Amino acid sequence: MSAPTAGTTSALPTPPMDRVTVLEQDRSLLSLMTIIRDVHTDDRAFVSAVEKVVHRLISSALNHVPAEEYTVTTPLDTTYKGLRFTKGVCGVSILRAGASMEQVLRDTWTGRLSFGKLLIQRDEETSIAKSYYSKLPAGIRDDVVLLLEPMLATGGSVIKAVETLTEHGVPEESIVLVNVVSSKKGLEVVTGRFPALKIVSAAVDADLTAQNYISPGLGDFGDRYYGTC
Repeated sequence: MSAPTAGTTSALPTPPMDRVTVLEQDRSLLSLMTIIRDVHTDDRAFVSAVEKVVHRLISSALNHVPAEEYTVTTPLDTTYKGLRFTKGVCGVSILRAGASMEQVLRDTWTGRLSFGKLLIQRDEETSIAKSYYSKLPAGIRDDVVLLLEPMLATGGSVIKAVETLTEHGVPEESIVLVNVVSSKKGLEVVTGRFPALKIVSAAVDADLTAQNYISPGLGDFGDRYYGTC
């Protein structure tokens, strides 16, 4: 696990958090996260910064795809011992915010690729998540699934999504949650429920508001990304 440094509001809890990767909190990432979190950032600048962060998240998440050694011959008639991936990838978006991460996955991954969609919404009063729609590829159980969800607050929507994926035959250990900002509580809840799930996040925030919004957070991700504030 990459331990969070500057830019997160608390240290991560103890195992089972060993399956959680937090991006290195370098200056480049922190400057992007500052833009994303700033209430005065306009829609276009928000989208641009988010996509740069998601590129880093997807690249990190793809390290969880199995690979094998593979030797090729270079133009100098010498050999190069590299690797090739042995599984395909399926990106599953929790709508609507998760769909914002799909294009980066298309641009980054060079192997077999498919996409699925889940519509899961939580009741604003009870915070209970309910599944309204799912469309998943037939061969999803054979792929590594990148579950695309920018915000992890209470964990309810992610738990419902992982339950849906496992019900369709996807092994828990083949699922990687790709996430921009998590709450500490959400991480604890999700990893406690699914100890084999892997998570890649750009930031971990300590608090949730009384309405279960991540704090300091970045506001409503979907509204800011799609300009529907």
